[in-house]
Amino acid sequence: MTIRSIQSSLFAFILALCALPVALAQAQSHEHHQQAETKPEAQPESLNLTIPDVTVRNQNGEKVRFYSDLVKDRIVAINFIFTTCTTICPPMGVTFARLQRQLGARAGKEVSLISVSVDPVTDTPERMKARGAKFGAQPGWTFVTGSKPEIDQLLRALNAYVPRREDHTPIVLIGNAAQNRWMRAYGLASPVQMARLIEQVSAKPEPPAAVSPAQKYFTDVVLLNQDGVPMRFYTT
Repeated sequence: MTIRSIQSSLFAFILALCALPVALAQAQSHEHHQQAETKPEAQPESLNLTIPDVTVRNQNGEKVRFYSDLVKDRIVAINFIFTTCTTICPPMGVTFARLQRQLGARAGKEVSLISVSVDPVTDTPERMKARGAKFGAQPGWTFVTGSKPEIDQLLRALNAYVPRREDHTPIVLIGNAAQNRWMRAYGLASPVQMARLIEQVSAKPEPPAAVSPAQKYFTDVVLLNQDGVPMRFYTT
C-alpha cells in the first residue's frame, strides 16, 4: 500500500467520523417523531389558556393579530407543524383536511382551523400556502407563521414550545374562546373524535338551578337531629 493510498483511506475515515454525530442526531430526531406517531392516544384534558395577541402572518403574507383576528369569540382547532416535517405533520394535515370537510358549512363560519409553524425561520408564508394547497385547505383554515420571537411567545402560551422543531409532539388544541373553554387532545385522533370535542366545547353551559323564595329565606345550615345525625335545615 502506497503512502498516497494510506493518506486517502485515513482521510475517508476521518470524514466518516465527522459525519457520524450528524447521522446519529438525524436518526434520533426521526425516531422521536416515529415514536410520537405511534404513541397511544392520550385522553383529552382541559386547559386554562391566556393567549397573547401577537402579530403573525397568514399563508397569504397578511399581518393579523392571532387572538383578535383568528381566535376571539370563535370555536377553533389549533395544531402545530413545520413544512419540512415528513413524519407526524402530513398525517395531521390529512386529519385537518378531513375535519374541515366533515364540518361542512360550519367550517370557516362557526369553526376555524389554525396550523401554527414551530419553525417560523424556514416556514415563510409562501411555504405555508403551498402546504395548505397540498392538503386542499379551504377558507377557514389559516396557516400561521411570523417572526421567531413572536411565534415562540405564542407557542409558549399554548404549551407547544420546543427548543428543536423535531421534538414537537402531535397535539391539537380545541377551544371556545368566548367561554374560555379549552381542551388538549391527540393530534392524530380521528376527525370524528375531534368533531366530538368541538361539539363538547361548543355546548352552552347549563344554567344555574333556580332558587326558590323559601330556600333564599331559610339558612341551609347543618344541624343535628335528636339522634345526633347531621342534617341540613332546608334541603334535608
